[in-house]
Amino acid sequence: MTHTGSGDTPSHTTAHESAAPMIEARSGPLVDVRVVDLTRALAGPYATMILADMGADVIKVEAPGGDGIRRIGPHTEVDDDHHFGGYFASSNRNKRAIVLDLKNSAEDRETLLRLTDAADLVIENNRAGVLEGFGLSYEIMAERNPRLVYGAIRGFGDPRFGEGPYTNWPAFDIVAQSMGGLVSHTGTSDGTRVASGPSVGDLYPATMMVVGVLGALHHAQATGQGQFVDVAMMDSVTALCESMVWRYGYTGEIQAPQGTEHASLSPFETYGCLDGEIAIAAPVPAHWAALCQAMGTPKIIDDDKFRSARRRVVNRRELFAIISEWTGQLTRAQVIDAIGGEVPCGPVNNAEDLSTDPHVKARGVLVAVDHTGSDRKVITPNTPLRFSETPSGIWRGAPMVDEHRAEILAELAEIEADR
Repeated sequence: MTHTGSGDTPSHTTAHESAAPMIEARSGPLVDVRVVDLTRALAGPYATMILADMGADVIKVEAPGGDGIRRIGPHTEVDDDHHFGGYFASSNRNKRAIVLDLKNSAEDRETLLRLTDAADLVIENNRAGVLEGFGLSYEIMAERNPRLVYGAIRGFGDPRFGEGPYTNWPAFDIVAQSMGGLVSHTGTSDGTRVASGPSVGDLYPATMMVVGVLGALHHAQATGQGQFVDVAMMDSVTALCESMVWRYGYTGEIQAPQGTEHASLSPFETYGCLDGEIAIAAPVPAHWAALCQAMGTPKIIDDDKFRSARRRVVNRRELFAIISEWTGQLTRAQVIDAIGGEVPCGPVNNAEDLSTDPHVKARGVLVAVDHTGSDRKVITPNTPLRFSETPSGIWRGAPMVDEHRAEILAELAEIEADR
């Protein structure tokens, strides 16, 4: 591996030229699944995006004016119309869109119920009670369509599964990260706490929702019985922080921020190079020996301070200094040339690095996607799911407000006529 990091390639405005193309049409293992998407912001749309990437027909239902995140940037330098920015585009690809005024229109509320009658899944991420206030509860939908699987992502869960003091509180990513425990042990080794860069307080609950509704869908297809699937953002983040929880349960330790260190393994962190940072993880004896050989310090293996995995953890600061002295004289590419393939390692990549990485290109990790109003394509991460028999992926960009009303309603009429 000879990837050298940032600065090797053209600017972001041409990054799409080296990204994978979109696939030609909707495909994947869920092509026979219809989803009514009542979500907004990030957690809900990301869940339905995963389903859409796997081929599901996702119908995004928006209030008049559309999902509020349509108005959030950034926009490309050639997009003068600003129909939506990168935030909306990223998590709403592969979907169709229709506007229904559920608050003020009885006709639109009935249209939604007709859509859910013909659906396999409904997913929403409103605060508890919002849809009930419109006369659109899960119970009403399930009475009309008993096989319906209904998923709800809420900050603190749905009261059907236990009503706590926070049930009716609003929540965003930073709140879920903080209350779920993640922020308490993420940060620098001097104790400064930070939130995760990626919005894991939204994205992990979304991923768990996909797992849940697919499990419920399997049950519904076998029995004809749908069900309600409840995922709380706070609960999900706490599940993600499993090591923090079990460590406290075993020892009473309240885990503090450790930077890029690992509480139980060493070497297992990032080290400075001449042109950035590199991650090296060599707690396994064979990897540790290979690293010592590459550094030109084979005798360190016999040093009592580093003789065992446990001793390397106890003396991690001294070991960090030794490894840093070696990496600090080299570029990331030189370190990789020395130990890549033998010792687990890799550069700390930024977005530019990823857009030029040969492995990313070979795997089609980034996709060039059409963007309404922009003369050039934009790049977005591809689905990480690969299927040998039912290929999936990105086949179109995010929809305009109400873009597919006519075709959705026409299809619905056909479905009802065939019953």
